[in-house]
Amino acid sequence: MSGASRRHNLITVNIAAELYAQLRQQPCEVYTSDMRVKISPTGLYTYPDVVVACKEPQFEDAEIDTLLNPTLIVEVLSQSTADYDRGGKFEHYRSLDSFQEYLLVAQDRCHIVHYIRQPHHTWVLSETHLLSDHLSLPSLGGELVVSEAYAKVQFDEE
Repeated sequence: MSGASRRHNLITVNIAAELYAQLRQQPCEVYTSDMRVKISPTGLYTYPDVVVACKEPQFEDAEIDTLLNPTLIVEVLSQSTADYDRGGKFEHYRSLDSFQEYLLVAQDRCHIVHYIRQPHHTWVLSETHLLSDHLSLPSLGGELVVSEAYAKVQFDEE
């Protein structure tokens, strides 16, 4: 989605930069919202805020602009998309065998929901509201430092 807020952009860039720095020497690639993802089993095309593909990225065609095998997907929640990101879109993403982790990141407060795929296609949910937390990202062999994800982001006073 184009025209995202300042907070949305800061969070997206912060997360992409942190993941890129950790994965630079790994067989993973980090992309931002211009990389389209095709959910082949359902036919849906999406533009996640941040997506990571590990091993050998697979693409739909020679244009190399549509990723088929995301490992981790990050959606920064907007008021207009939050329900879909949590529900219908996540259902589509879960149909991908390569998809292992999902992060839903609030932009109006410190809050990250983290889903990790378990054997037999079950998912474990954890969440944090603490800037001091570090989220382990087992599919990448890395972590997300929550304070880094929210660097320079100012929340409205309550």
